[in-house]
Amino acid sequence: MTTPTQLPLRLNDVAGEAALLGGGGAAILLQLAHPAVARGVARHSDFSERPLDRLFGTLDYVYTIAFGDEEMVASVVRRVNRAHGPVHGKRAEPAYNAVDPELQLWVAATLYYAAMQVQDRLLGSLDDASAEAVYLDYAALGARLQMPAELWPSDRDGFERYWEGMLAQLEPSHESRTVVQALMHPRTVPFAARAAMPLIRLVSTGLLPPAVRALHGLHWDSRRQLRFDRVFRITRFVYPRLPRNARVWPRERSLARVRRAMSEPRGGRR
Repeated sequence: MTTPTQLPLRLNDVAGEAALLGGGGAAILLQLAHPAVARGVARHSDFSERPLDRLFGTLDYVYTIAFGDEEMVASVVRRVNRAHGPVHGKRAEPAYNAVDPELQLWVAATLYYAAMQVQDRLLGSLDDASAEAVYLDYAALGARLQMPAELWPSDRDGFERYWEGMLAQLEPSHESRTVVQALMHPRTVPFAARAAMPLIRLVSTGLLPPAVRALHGLHWDSRRQLRFDRVFRITRFVYPRLPRNARVWPRERSLARVRRAMSEPRGGRR
């Protein structure tokens, strides 16, 4: 528990851990369960050809918000806004718009949910004060874009109500099935990533709420649950023993990518 001399942890105390990347696939699958998000991704990205781009773009954004200086934050926000600008379809059903505050709230919520699933399983549950402080910090992921800060539920109880309400609204779509297939069975990623895909599929699927697994048609049974539990049990033993520089290497790589993009014309490519 937090003592009078121990300040609560904040987002930048926990977000740098490489272990939290284990939730990245689950976060994207949750985002794609929203029909408007799936339609926007399917119609305005080359996801099937470059399935890792969305993950890298998300990592760059999250790490920069948590650890970057104001110049870096401004640069990455401009880059995201530039990419989101053309992503809209008012005549589509459902209509979609990447700068819709409600959709940005959903995306930020999926990042928080997935990260906390991994935090609890691998690094240990946060004490109440830290959990609340980290939760409130996650509002910045949407608020730095077009989401009004007050749209983020005011506390974790409010988030749970929002989350349960959103899960009840999710539904499958042709676009989500197509994009999920590209995500889970990529054809154009490096060999090392392809070799890791069985593990990535297992972890990503296991972290999902059962209703979202069913929505995406992702099979789950007791055998898969046992493997999932075994992976986390082994990782929970090994990960804390890794050198600190290994545990923050993805963060440093991502921040370096953002700095490099800032030096390129018009802030670099997404």
